[in-house]
Amino acid sequence: MIMYMIVSVEYQSYPDLKSLHVLNAHPANCICIEFDPTGKYFATGSADALASLWDVEELVCLRTFARLDWPVRTLSFSYDGKMLASASEDLAIDIANVETGEKITEVQCESPTFTVAWHPKRHLLAFACDDKDKYNRDRDAGTIKLFGLPNDQ
Repeated sequence: MIMYMIVSVEYQSYPDLKSLHVLNAHPANCICIEFDPTGKYFATGSADALASLWDVEELVCLRTFARLDWPVRTLSFSYDGKMLASASEDLAIDIANVETGEKITEVQCESPTFTVAWHPKRHLLAFACDDKDKYNRDRDAGTIKLFGLPNDQ
């Protein structure tokens, strides 16, 4: 027998935190949530390997991004709200067009990525991977990488 657990997103009033609406979101745990800078959308990342784009006003899922194979650990909208970066244990960061859902590019990584963040005024993406120290594989390297510099492909 296969059982599915539907994970919900609860919409609450502020400051009393009374439940206003509950949305069925993912059939697995939601791991991350991010609001776009325009206030039009929010995205959720889940253990089902999907990133979902939601309309803030209508509270409806507009599209899902299903190009990752592992749980979506981190999300980030570009400063203009036009791109969504999502990452996981996959050895790539997916960068998608928010309006169409189409893939813009893929950033190759050598290890899982657990944090992505767009620059607040440029199309420059910072990310941190689970890199290990090249001399001692038991230690984390602690490196931050950038994508979107003029010499990037």
